Amino acid sequence: MTSLDGGGRAARRAAAIFLAPGLLLITITFLLPAAASFLLSLTDFDIYAVASPADARVVWLRNYATLAQAPLFWIALRNTLYFVLVGGPISVVVSLGVAVLLDSELVRWRGLFRTIYFAPVVTTLVAVAVVWKYLYDPRFGLLNAGLHALGLPPVDWLGSAVWAMPSIILMTVWKGFGYNMIIFMAGLQAVSPDLYDAARVDGAGAWQRFWHVTLPTLAPTFLFVSITTMIGFLQLFSEPYIMTQGGPLHATLSVVLYMFNQGFESWHIGQGAAVAFVLFGLTLIGALIQLRLRPERTEGGA
Repeated sequence: MTSLDGGGRAARRAAAIFLAPGLLLITITFLLPAAASFLLSLTDFDIYAVASPADARVVWLRNYATLAQAPLFWIALRNTLYFVLVGGPISVVVSLGVAVLLDSELVRWRGLFRTIYFAPVVTTLVAVAVVWKYLYDPRFGLLNAGLHALGLPPVDWLGSAVWAMPSIILMTVWKGFGYNMIIFMAGLQAVSPDLYDAARVDGAGAWQRFWHVTLPTLAPTFLFVSITTMIGFLQLFSEPYIMTQGGPLHATLSVVLYMFNQGFESWHIGQGAAVAFVLFGLTLIGALIQLRLRPERTEGGA
C-alpha cells in the first residue's frame, strides 16, 4: 500500500511539473490581464489616470449601471445579436453544405476547391474589406452592375441603414466559412461508410442518409463549430470599423466597436472594461445554452 501511495504521489508530482509551464503561461497571458480588466471596470479610470493611476477612483458597479442606461450600448447590443443570430447560422450551414459536397464523389479536383474556399480565411481582413467596399460601391460596384443588367435600381449597400448589416454579414460569411468547412470535412471522416451502406439497403435516400446518419455523427463537430462561430461573431469589430465606422445611423455599431470607442476614443477606460465583461457574460451564456441543448438533441435523436 505504501508503494502504491508513493507511486501516486510521484505521478501527481510529475503531472504538476509538466503542467506548470502551461499553467504559468495561461496565468500570465490570460488570467492576470482578465483580473486587471475586471478591476478597471470597477473604477473611473480615464486618460488622466493613465498619467497618474492614483487619480482613479473605485466606483464599484456604476460603470455597469451607466451601460444599462446608455441607448447607444443597447443599439450596439441589438446589432451584435442580429449579426450573430443571422450571420452565425448562415455561416455554419454554408460551411456544412460545402463540406458535404466536397466530401462526395460528385466533385473532381476536390483539393483545388478546398484551397480556393480556404484562401479567404488566411487573407488579411483589411485587404478583404477594402475589396468588398469597391464591390459595394453604389456607382461603380460589381453588385450594382449586376442589378443594372437585370434592370433593377442600384442599392447603397453600405450607406443604407437597412442593407449595411446584411452586407457585412455576406462579406463575413464569404471570408470565414472555409475554416468551418475544413473542420466539418475532418468530422465527416469519422462517418463510417458501413452506416451509409446500411441506410441504402434500408431504402434511405440521400436526404434521409444526411439527416439520420451524417448529422447525428457530426453532433460533436457541429457543437464545436457552433460555439466557436458564435464567439467569433460576438467579437465583430474589424468589418464595421473599416467599412462603415459603425454607421449609417449606428446600424453597424457592434459591442466591441462601442467598447473601442469608449476606451480608446473617449478614453473612458473603466467604462470600456465594463463593456468587455458584459460581452464575456453574453459569450458564456451563449456557450452554456448550446452545451445545455446538446444532450436534449442527442436524447431526442436516440
